[in-house]
Amino acid sequence: MQTNFLSQQFNAGYLAENSTACPANATICDGTSCILPEDDFNQTLSVVLSTVLTIMLALVMFSMGCNVEIKNFLGHIKRPWGIFVGFLCQFGIMPLTAFLLSLAFNILPIQAVVVLIMGCCPGGTASNVIAYWVDGDMDLSISMTTCSTLLAMGMMPLCLFIYTKMWTDSDAIVLPYDSIGISLVALIIPVSFGIFVNHKWPSKAKMILKVGSIVGAVLIVLIAVVGGILYKGSWVITPKLWIIGTIFPAAGYTLGFFLARVAGLSWHRCRTVSLETGMQNTQLCSTIVQLSFTPEQLELMFTFPLIYSIFQLLFALLILAGYRLYRRHRVKTKTDVEKTEQKEDSKSSAKINGGFVSDEMKEKITSAPTSCKDKEYI
Repeated sequence: MQTNFLSQQFNAGYLAENSTACPANATICDGTSCILPEDDFNQTLSVVLSTVLTIMLALVMFSMGCNVEIKNFLGHIKRPWGIFVGFLCQFGIMPLTAFLLSLAFNILPIQAVVVLIMGCCPGGTASNVIAYWVDGDMDLSISMTTCSTLLAMGMMPLCLFIYTKMWTDSDAIVLPYDSIGISLVALIIPVSFGIFVNHKWPSKAKMILKVGSIVGAVLIVLIAVVGGILYKGSWVITPKLWIIGTIFPAAGYTLGFFLARVAGLSWHRCRTVSLETGMQNTQLCSTIVQLSFTPEQLELMFTFPLIYSIFQLLFALLILAGYRLYRRHRVKTKTDVEKTEQKEDSKSSAKINGGFVSDEMKEKITSAPTSCKDKEYI
């Protein structure tokens, strides 16, 4: 397979002014759109940034592991109801949603395939960081990400076989099992060290967690920006894929939350399952499409994983902002209620105005010393 190519769109007017044909090093050209080999600078930049981001990701997952308790983590493994609900969302809801969106928008077969690949991917590690910020169940979040990545080795081929056969032969899709394995190792090892640190040195683990959560938030934004810079030549794409890339993550978050709630999970676990469902491993999707398709095909759909990545991050930030506002309002309301109750108690102890008196207040009055009652009614 040809994996060294990036789709780069050229303005037709610019070509008309400067030449009558595509650049000499273009591999494929239809007059207005050309595909060029990846230049050395982009290739070097991609390798350097990939290395840096991988190291940062390992450190972030180490810090997330510092918030996981062995007892609770093993509890989810022994009683995997939450993990099972997440499994249904990840490999049930997401592939089906991708299939229905592809049919509804009547996109090209090759574009439908990339949407389905995205829907069949396991959850991304960014969900663990967001789950921390929305006070989710970190033990469930880590266990779901680990299990979905592990189960992806079997569930991805099965889901792609079921849903893509009306558009293409599933055997034509190359699944990078080595990349999945590397993702699994990069997840398990740092998290395991983090769990160990939390078990041995809880106070230090809290400090590491605070730093790691901030670095994780920066890393999520950095990955989106880097992806946009490295593949800036691929942004010209059909509006239908932009619409699907907007609806798809929002549907994943919403359906994941409601299914978890129907399954009887607590609110903080519902938030966790929602994030694990909507936030997909977009890097894995990009790797699969580069390994599986020709440059001509990449031109039609290579940008979709980047589009999904942007909107899954945008909606995750909206969820985070909404939750923070809700929590602030809830705390403020609770404080106001407590202050009001204190004022009412102080007033009732000084004077009762003959209005409605609750049974509880009557008992307090009855049990009060006689001298006090006489003073109150003077």
